[in-house]
Amino acid sequence: MKELLRSTDPTVMAFASVLLRGEDIDCFEFDVNMSILEGGIGILPRRMMVREADFDRALSVLRDNDILPAG
Repeated sequence: MKELLRSTDPTVMAFASVLLRGEDIDCFEFDVNMSILEGGIGILPRRMMVREADFDRALSVLRDNDILPAG
């Protein structure tokens, strides 16, 4: 798996997840439990992971929807 996105904002992670799954790209959030343990104050980021084979397509989906900067 390869890291696609890192964020402390759970709404960004949820939106990215919905977009990726809508394109039939499997994704998985890492560090969800760690961010809950710190009390929800947003210090520890969550990571969105995808398969290496899906990485370029997933990157394109997030860039097309302005979640990641272009380029």
